[in-house]
Amino acid sequence: MAYKKFTASLKTLKPDARFDSRLVSKFVNSLMNDGNKCAAIRVFYEAMDIVAGKIKDVPPLEVFETALSNVKPEVEVRSKRVGGANYQVPMSVRNKRAQSLAIRWLIQASRAKTGRPMAQRLAEEFMAAYRREGTAMTTRDNVHRMAEANKAFAHFAW
Repeated sequence: MAYKKFTASLKTLKPDARFDSRLVSKFVNSLMNDGNKCAAIRVFYEAMDIVAGKIKDVPPLEVFETALSNVKPEVEVRSKRVGGANYQVPMSVRNKRAQSLAIRWLIQASRAKTGRPMAQRLAEEFMAAYRREGTAMTTRDNVHRMAEANKAFAHFAW
């Protein structure tokens, strides 16, 4: 019996109320802790309000989408075992995985900073990623640097 690799969550995912975007719903679901979706939605919308207040000339949804696309990695290293040795082989990242990684890195970067409300930290990370700086962008750059350093093993990618 063949098992599906992914669940039907993408098909059943409903767009959010304010922006009518499935990407926002996906982000909120990733942000959610212990099934507390109302809190995750509140944190996200507060972060978007903060972004709207700080960056006047660009809509907050566009800032969010641009930040997410800036953080998406193009290549990553994967461990491959060849002849008794493990090699870090650079491979291109599929779009769905790139989006998941970007969402994960933005949330991790926001949670790592302490001392301020989560909405404020999330808004700052969005604005930093929009300007191609910040912790999430550093993570992406490190992944790209690792792939560049292991380019010699690219012929193991099959």
